[in-house]
Amino acid sequence: MNSTSPAIVAQSAVRRLPRWALLGLCAAYVMAGFWGRGPWKNGDIAALGYMLELAGGHTPWLNPLLAGLPPETDGLLAYWLGAWAVMLAPAGWSPEVVTRLPFIGMLVLTLVATWYGVYYLARSPRAQPVAFAFGGEARPNDYARALADGGLLALMACLGLARLSHETTSYLAQLCCTSLAFYAVAASPYRRTAPIVALSAGLGGLALSGGPSLALIFGFGATALCWAQTDPADNEPGRRHSPSQVAAVAGVVTLAVVALVLALGLNRWRLVWPDLAEARSLLRLLVWFAWPAWPLALWSVWRWRHHLRSRRWPLHLSLPLWFVSVSVVATFTTLPADRALLLGMPALATLAAFALPTLSRSMGALIDWFTLLFFTGAAIIIWVIWLAMQTGFPAQPAANVARLAPGFQPDFSLFPLLCALAATAAWIALVKWRAGRHRAAIWKSLVLPAGGAALGWILLMTLWLPLLDYAQSYATMVQSARALMGTAQCAEAIGLTQAQAAAFQYHGELRLQALGATPRCDWLLVGREPAEPGQAQPSALQWQFESSVWRPVERREVVLLYRRIGD
Repeated sequence: MNSTSPAIVAQSAVRRLPRWALLGLCAAYVMAGFWGRGPWKNGDIAALGYMLELAGGHTPWLNPLLAGLPPETDGLLAYWLGAWAVMLAPAGWSPEVVTRLPFIGMLVLTLVATWYGVYYLARSPRAQPVAFAFGGEARPNDYARALADGGLLALMACLGLARLSHETTSYLAQLCCTSLAFYAVAASPYRRTAPIVALSAGLGGLALSGGPSLALIFGFGATALCWAQTDPADNEPGRRHSPSQVAAVAGVVTLAVVALVLALGLNRWRLVWPDLAEARSLLRLLVWFAWPAWPLALWSVWRWRHHLRSRRWPLHLSLPLWFVSVSVVATFTTLPADRALLLGMPALATLAAFALPTLSRSMGALIDWFTLLFFTGAAIIIWVIWLAMQTGFPAQPAANVARLAPGFQPDFSLFPLLCALAATAAWIALVKWRAGRHRAAIWKSLVLPAGGAALGWILLMTLWLPLLDYAQSYATMVQSARALMGTAQCAEAIGLTQAQAAAFQYHGELRLQALGATPRCDWLLVGREPAEPGQAQPSALQWQFESSVWRPVERREVVLLYRRIGD
């Protein structure tokens, strides 16, 4: 045991979180948001469009195009996975459901990799709690399991994780691959084959998902950290590889990823430097996006600071600090910022987990009370607005919905209501359990944050799902255009975004082609995107303006519809 550890944990404090409760919470969190909704703007519907183009053989696999438009990101792995799912699925299955299956698996893999990453880091000797004079301290495996439960709860409690982790985009693929790489380095001293496979898949997949620079930075950084782990105290029984062996494997895998990046021409840097106003906005993003993990992570660094003063930083602190630091720097130097910050969530949750053995009772009570008030209040607001949408009472929330989503007609569905009622009842039971008398467990302070985040997400994806689908989908705009176009099967397009083009092809069942391409179409869709130099423009002698169509909740996003009148 570590005599300088700030963790003082008895065996009674590391009892297991019931597996049925943890697995049920994870299943509810994963499925809510993937199941039952339509494809949303912008990345979700755009990714679906590229997947369908690849699956249908309409575009090259290494250079996919959608209505002549390349993807906004370089990450092709997500498109490949969705396209392969469509090609392998039985005929008649909904494409939007089929393409989500690989991403459901990636989110599950992210949660699993985070749990095991925390578990193996917590098993290291320098992460262990203080040994008691007469015994009774937590056993290493039980202690590691309890911290892993806490780390997983901290990850699901992060407010920014919910939506981005449920989109079928390359950013979820990047999150999954980063989690695999993080797990691989943490588990390498204790396992043989699985970490090598996970590190290769993680760094290679991250490079193919649009993050080649991050893959190399993570890989070389992890290699250096492992070389630094030369403390003889770390060579306890049970380790199969020395730190130098782990570093060698990590270095070889990283060099292989370098070769992959160079071979495919992925070595492109897209750095941006924010001004003062943007920096302030990014700081606000850091505050809410990573809540409540970041305060616990800072507390963990403070309480374990004596370990960080030594020449050999312990891996259970240095590894998550490296992953978090890289993602935070990327947040300030790349776009979109929230997607870059997403990659640091598993490591941030790991740091939060190591704060749990050091929390005082008063701090734990503060976390519980704040969480209880915040998520209970949020749940009440969601229920009240749903009631207003269904009955018109209270009048003010109903009027707000009508103003913000003009034309929206709410409908009643029993199954989502039952799911929402079950989630609310589970929250009430969880609060009752937390307020009752029970044996202390070090993961208890994160039960309410994780449960509250899951409650809010489930209520949004059940009670508010019709409203969110209406507000976030292009379906209404496309239906308005199709009502004017009749039975047309194709349309020429200019100035559309990738998301708009995908929406017209998917929702409108149209084949889009560039203006002036053959065969000619009777209709032209004109977006507000600036045309490229030399790009063809609609001629007044050939096209007659027919109508403008727009999304009801965002009338600035308009598409102009023209009818062909001449050759």
